[in-house]
Amino acid sequence: MSRIFHFISQSDLSLYLQAHLLHVPSLADQGFIHCSLPEQVTDVANAIAPGKRDLVLLEIDDAKVIPMILYENLEGGEKLFPHIYGPLNDDAIIAIHPFVWDEENGYTFPLT
Repeated sequence: MSRIFHFISQSDLSLYLQAHLLHVPSLADQGFIHCSLPEQVTDVANAIAPGKRDLVLLEIDDAKVIPMILYENLEGGEKLFPHIYGPLNDDAIIAIHPFVWDEENGYTFPLT
């Protein structure tokens, strides 16, 4: 099992998780759900969502994800990011962790 992660606000999770599928707006806008590897998630969150107080981190078992996952960098960089090309089936979400913002350190990875 490999783990990938997606951060989302608790309110958006409640809004977009319906009928056992997670349909986030990026599916309509870009065609996929943005995810990160464990070593990438805090850098991404600190860059694009600083200061959010209601984020949770979805821990996803990539072997259970039904849609295709592609590892790619659409901006031309060397780091590849997992993108889920379709709604995420909720049984692939193996844990939901608090993703806490700290004014001094930003987000920190909640797992050791």
